[in-house]
Amino acid sequence: MWQQSGWPALVFDASALEHDLNIARLEQGRLLGQIQAIGLADAQAITGELWVQEAMATAAIEGEKLNLDAVRSSVCRRLGLADLPTQDRHVEGLIELMQDATDGYQSALDEDRLCRWQSALFPGGTSGLRRVAVGRYRDHADEMQIVSGPLGREKVHYIAPASGDVAAQMQLFLAWFEDTRPAQRTATQSVVPSINGIARAAIAHLWFESIHPFEDGNGRVGRAIVDMAIAQDIGSSARLFGLSRQMFESREAYYDALNQAQRGGLDATPWVQWFVRAFTACCLRSQAVVIQALQKTAFRLRASGLSLNERQSKVLTRLLEAGDGGFLGGMTTDKYSKITGTSKATANRDLTELLQHGLLMVTGVGKATRYAVNVEGWNQGKAPT
Repeated sequence: MWQQSGWPALVFDASALEHDLNIARLEQGRLLGQIQAIGLADAQAITGELWVQEAMATAAIEGEKLNLDAVRSSVCRRLGLADLPTQDRHVEGLIELMQDATDGYQSALDEDRLCRWQSALFPGGTSGLRRVAVGRYRDHADEMQIVSGPLGREKVHYIAPASGDVAAQMQLFLAWFEDTRPAQRTATQSVVPSINGIARAAIAHLWFESIHPFEDGNGRVGRAIVDMAIAQDIGSSARLFGLSRQMFESREAYYDALNQAQRGGLDATPWVQWFVRAFTACCLRSQAVVIQALQKTAFRLRASGLSLNERQSKVLTRLLEAGDGGFLGGMTTDKYSKITGTSKATANRDLTELLQHGLLMVTGVGKATRYAVNVEGWNQGKAPT
């Protein structure tokens, strides 16, 4: 792509994408409306959970598996829900990067900020046992290649611009990113941005990944740029959209779409279309998360009016946290007994009471008896119709 005449003037056919962009805007608006309609506590809990999912996903795309508890701890602390920081410096660095990209969406994106983002990903300047050049653009003489396959039989998918050209290339990118940011709206004036904000995020990601300015961490930094572009588009730091998780779950299609764009001409329409559709899908997924959170809240209110013992409350909390169908194999008397540290007779009595209160539903008989939390709209434990 970068060898094409006219680079880096990437273009897309807005008329061809009008339908997809309209659907994306519709689902984005629905999600934002859902969040505005619920209480602060629910909104904060949803934001936190989506942030955790995003952090896990953006690392997983690069083959890195983070400790879920460490990620949750770091996110909760930054949301003011916990006091102590996690001891995992790699997790802290990634969460800090993600927070700065969205909370600081109104500040300019420049070389210094990008380099600090990349440096945060590699505390101590290492990735595992490997040394990584941090806090600066790559400067090695070797080609920056995107490859796959076993050692000795690698397949080269893409070759980025030479290291000596990176600084100039990034200067053009950063200038474009600043020049195309949505104009700040005031109470008396509404300024239409020159480029659709979702399409702008797609172009920014493609352009940045095509330069591949750092020795390592380009994917995570590039997805943070997407988050920043979307935050600028909606004028809010809300981390609601879950695009990294969508990219992770469709990563083969993500890599294919990105790779085809990088090896083609300057018409990025197919890539922007893929990105916009992925954005719509992640909005729909986040809407489902909001709905599930509201269902949990309604269930907790119903349960709060009953005289439940500590054991019963503990198990209900576990079932709610697992989500719709998330508690593997359903709840049994044996599992209840182990979770609460009580006898099977007491476990059976507690479960029977929860069933009588309508807080649980049951399937099977005898040893096949399984209990599931009875949340309106959830399908777990119910026989298929």
